[in-house]
Amino acid sequence: MPELTRDTIVAFLGDIFARRGGEEYLGEPVTMAQHMLQGATFAQQQGFSEEIIVAALLHDIGHFTSEFGTYNPDDTQDRHHEDAGAAVLGAFFPTLVTDCVRYHVAAKRYLCATQPSYFERLSDASVHSLNLQGGPMSAAEVAAFSANPNLAEIIQVRHLDEAGKVADMETPDFAHFAPMVQRVVDRHLKGTP
Repeated sequence: MPELTRDTIVAFLGDIFARRGGEEYLGEPVTMAQHMLQGATFAQQQGFSEEIIVAALLHDIGHFTSEFGTYNPDDTQDRHHEDAGAAVLGAFFPTLVTDCVRYHVAAKRYLCATQPSYFERLSDASVHSLNLQGGPMSAAEVAAFSANPNLAEIIQVRHLDEAGKVADMETPDFAHFAPMVQRVVDRHLKGTP
């Protein structure tokens, strides 16, 4: 991976979308790029903050940047793409964004434990990955996760994640969101060389 700066991070992310965005997304009827662009588009349409839109756009970037590789429906272990994504973004984005990336998998486990009807809405691929990721949270895990100050936003991004699986949906491309991504980076690094 090249050395990234505030001036190159957005182009780096855009290049990933361009080169690898056409890859299959977890057995769903959308590609990886379509999935993330749909989440960001829904967030923008619903009037969420730029940070939430960017978090939805980048929540699965770890599938591309992780040394663990991408998910496969035949996987028998979790590849922790959420940690890989947060690690790449951590130097450039506010905690709100990186928490939404880092904890979007935990949010699925949390929602399955606290809202049983949520589990019924999961796709087969999402149920498979849930099992690899530890299944619904225990009561102790729910209590610990509930203490995250960004819980509401993490849950918002989780719902956007689940929504972003619409076959043949038209969305803007990464270039549409790139100026917003840069603004989020610049606000976070304001005053930093």
